[in-house]
Amino acid sequence: MIPLNSSLTSREEAYGQVRSYLQQHGFSLGGNWDYEHGSFDRSLDEVQKVWLRIPFQVTHGALDGDTDATDAVIQIGQPFVLKHLYNEGLDPEAKGMTFGALIDQFQEPVDKDAPVEPKWAAQAEELLRKVEASFPSSPAR
Repeated sequence: MIPLNSSLTSREEAYGQVRSYLQQHGFSLGGNWDYEHGSFDRSLDEVQKVWLRIPFQVTHGALDGDTDATDAVIQIGQPFVLKHLYNEGLDPEAKGMTFGALIDQFQEPVDKDAPVEPKWAAQAEELLRKVEASFPSSPAR
């Protein structure tokens, strides 16, 4: 993981506005969100192992996923680039589920915080600068 300096860090904005803007730049709400915090993620590579992540904390209101109906206000955290290394192939210890019809076939990452090559850090930095350059400025509430 490589933290990136950003003018977005510590900004407090309406969640819906930030989400809408970042979606225009290819970001989506990361799967690790809950009602108090989350992140906007964008893959930097085709195999989705390298990511630019913009974390946030909910400071007011309630976050209810990727919905338009929210009053949440968020404070943006320090962006970072990270890399996950996964086992390739199927998990030999896969477990059957729901009458054996579904199989949990995916393995845990080998390394959730693998070293990030300089080219990915540079690409993440460049993308972050583009996002910052036209980031909307408006009252959070």
